[in-house]
Amino acid sequence: MLKVSVIIPVYNRAHIIGAVIEALLEQEHKPLEIIIVDDGSTDNTREVVKSYPVKYIYQENRGPASARNRGFRESKGDIVAFIDSDCIAKKDWLKNLIKGFDSSEVGAVAGSYDIANSQSLLSRLIHEEIKWRHSGFKRFIRAFGSYNVAIRREVFEKAGGFDESYRTASGEDNDLSYRILKAGYKIRFVPDALVAHYHTENLFKYLKEQYRHAFWRMKLYKDHPDMIRGDDYTGLKDAIEIPVSVLSLCGLPLLLTQYSFFEFLLLGFLVLLLLPLPVRISLQKRDPRYLIMAMLFFFRALVRAAGMMEGIVRFWLFNRS
Repeated sequence: MLKVSVIIPVYNRAHIIGAVIEALLEQEHKPLEIIIVDDGSTDNTREVVKSYPVKYIYQENRGPASARNRGFRESKGDIVAFIDSDCIAKKDWLKNLIKGFDSSEVGAVAGSYDIANSQSLLSRLIHEEIKWRHSGFKRFIRAFGSYNVAIRREVFEKAGGFDESYRTASGEDNDLSYRILKAGYKIRFVPDALVAHYHTENLFKYLKEQYRHAFWRMKLYKDHPDMIRGDDYTGLKDAIEIPVSVLSLCGLPLLLTQYSFFEFLLLGFLVLLLLPLPVRISLQKRDPRYLIMAMLFFFRALVRAAGMMEGIVRFWLFNRS
């Protein structure tokens, strides 16, 4: 049986890390070790973690990529599994992940999301879009999320681990995914390896996260220009939404003051981009509130545009890491 080390980077999660650990202790496939790397928490995360039979490591704040690498160096498993500190693993999570290593060409196995805070409308909107994206995944994918992935020890070492120049939680998992593929391995997707995630409940926080993701994606594309066309999670629709949303917003005053056929067509195209998925989900759920997703997509596109511009200036024009 493959021995698995589970590594969790944590920063100021005293309120939830206990539940994360308890779910790991109840796994059907018992982990060899559970390693919590505290990335400089200022709350009582240390006290909570130390009340459980897990390995606790503290380091000054260097970001989740650094924390995961530190956990790997301290681990002993044949497989290293990563989960985020706001994700509650289902009891069969590890068992299902490990089943994905069904051939030597599989270097990593990725799972999917469930939702932990379904009482929040915003969280449900976010989750339904993720479910839609994951529904299009095939047996093998080109990118995984560090919230739910298991990697062979030798593959992690060969790929060089997480790039610690990604200082925040954004882009470092895609970067490692691409390097694993370039090393000649495949990434297996196992949809029934589930962790329940606490999605963002605050709109401002969500948009701030999207700004950050767009910013770091510019570094990602600089590091991997061959992936600019997208991977299984991001695609053409994501790329088109941004300029169309920005142009529509810029041209709206003109449309309000005088007729503009071009702006009218642009707004029509924007509606065709943003509305189909919300309509589909609203009909499936029989809940018209899911139509709000269209507005969420629009504002997200504008925020992403701003994040991309800053990222282009920093990583492409000034060549800073």
